[in-house]
Parts: sequence; structure tokens; C-alpha cells
Amino acid sequence: MKARPRAVLAMRPASLAENLFGPHRERLSMLVDLHPVVVTEFESAESHAALADAEILLAGWGCPRLDADELDRMPRLRGVVFAGGSAGALVDPLEAARRGIALTNTGEGNAQGVAEYTFATIVLAGKRARHAERLYRAERAHIDREALLGDTGNFGRTVGLIGASRIGRRVARLLATTDMRVLVYDPYADDDDVTALGAARVGLDELLTASDIVSVHAPALAETEHMIDDRALGLMRDGAVLLNTARGSLVDHEALRAHARSGRIEAILDVTDPEPLEPDDELWSLPNVTLTPHIAGATGNELHRLGRDAVDEVARYIAGHAFAGLERVPGAV
Repeated sequence: MKARPRAVLAMRPASLAENLFGPHRERLSMLVDLHPVVVTEFESAESHAALADAEILLAGWGCPRLDADELDRMPRLRGVVFAGGSAGALVDPLEAARRGIALTNTGEGNAQGVAEYTFATIVLAGKRARHAERLYRAERAHIDREALLGDTGNFGRTVGLIGASRIGRRVARLLATTDMRVLVYDPYADDDDVTALGAARVGLDELLTASDIVSVHAPALAETEHMIDDRALGLMRDGAVLLNTARGSLVDHEALRAHARSGRIEAILDVTDPEPLEPDDELWSLPNVTLTPHIAGATGNELHRLGRDAVDEVARYIAGHAFAGLERVPGAV
């Protein structure tokens, strides 16, 4: 009988391992010879000893980056399974490919939670639920909805999605079940792909001027930094809502402060730049700005989904199959 491959959990804090894999420990232990200690750093002799025989590294948030020296200490490593968006954040993909190390992630499972959060937030934003709550709390009496909440509701609302990422696509599919109109801006998507999502592909300016709610789902790249700048915010219609669950760097916060301060637009930010904002940042106190502490991604019991998906990847490896979430490296041989 073939020996089970050695697997090591690497993440920080160590308690994250239980949050991810608690319900799946028994299954994981049947698949691999799991090192009993969670590795939180790569400097000590203890961590070097734990990693020396590792064939599979199960990594989570807070895992130190694997540089060439660390990889040299892991000569048997053949797979990195990252409970997050991309294992490339931990190890250089080209270096991993050169050493015959396959990289995979549980980004699809995390995308589900972000898409659900985004969809729910869009629906509530269209209903102007936060405004209604503040009004009701202030009045503590019957609210004449027809008189005071006449500009609410989602019938015929236009939602603009910036980025047809795996999250953006999931959001579009969820929105397709409503009576909302969905626009998508993504320079790398084609019309047929977007149409299949129940949406229409448009340019960025058209999306910004036509949308009641704009939701950001683009990657954080040099070319996307501050793509939502003063000009872009100025194109948004009065009363529109900007929702960002992607990365804070995509939005020019100085410009956003000015537009939000005027009361012209509303902002719902699950990510900011910096994150968190400085304690004296005025965005904390503006009534038309909602700030949440990066909760769109997996939290609480949703971490169990990422753990399940990671164990599924380990099972594929044991069975001799390619990872389902295999990260392909352009130009690698």
C-alpha cells in the first residue's frame, strides 16, 4: 500500500487552520499524513524540520511567502493548495513551475461569498434600506413610504458591474433573476460572454452615467489603480451608489471624499485604501458612506467552504488528477 503523502498546514494565526479545516480534519487525515503542528513562520529549525518532508503545503492567509531559500528546504514539495484567491501570492509561479510544483486555490469558493454579499448589498441599496432605517429610527413613528420613500425599489434599476471577474460573473447571474438591468464593463470580455450572463457589455463611461448602482470587481493592477477617479465619480448620476468589494486601490479616496461630502453620491466600501482608514478619516462620519471591515470574502462558517474545497483538491492530487483550480503559468514549460 502506497504511503500517504506528507502534508503541512502553514498559516497565521495557527487558529485559522481549525476555522478552515475543523469539519474536514478526519477526511484530510485519511488522505494525507498531516503534520500535527501548524507552521506560522519559516525561520526556525522546527519549521524547517516540519517542511523538509512536505509533499503538499496547505496554506492560508498569513502564510509567509515561499522564496527560493524556503523552496530549497522543501525538495519533495509538489503541490501548494492555497485557501484564498491565488497561490501566486505565496510563491512565484514561474519558480514553482520550474521546480515541478503545482499551484491551486479555493478562489471559486471565496467568490461565492463575495457575490452573495454583493448581490444582497445591491438589493438593499436599491431599496435604500439604510436611509429608511435612519429615517425610521429618527422619527420612531409611522413612515409614509409613498411620500418619503418614493425613490426606492429595484424594478428597472440599472446596475453596472466593473469587471467580468469570477465574482463579477456570479453577481451578474444572481442579478439576472431580478427585474434589474445589468451593464458590464470589461475590456477583456466579449459581447457573447456578457450576453450569456444576462447583461449588456458597454464602455466604462456609459456604465457610469447610466447606472443607479456601480459595483467594482476589477483586479488590482497598475493600470487599474484609481480607475474610479474624480472624472469617473463625476460621471455618476446624482443619488447613485458606488459599491466596492474588490480592492481599495481601485478608488481614488481623495476624490471620493469630495463627492461623498457633497451628498451627491453614496458609497458602500468593504475595502479601502489604506485598510483600515485612519481613525480621523472623514469617510467614517459621512452619513452617506457605509464602511464594513472586509467581510464580503469568507468569514465565520464560510471558511469551512474553503477548507472543503482545499481538501477536495488534495483528494484529486491523491487520485493522480490535475487540480481543478490549477493556476496556469503563461510561458512555463
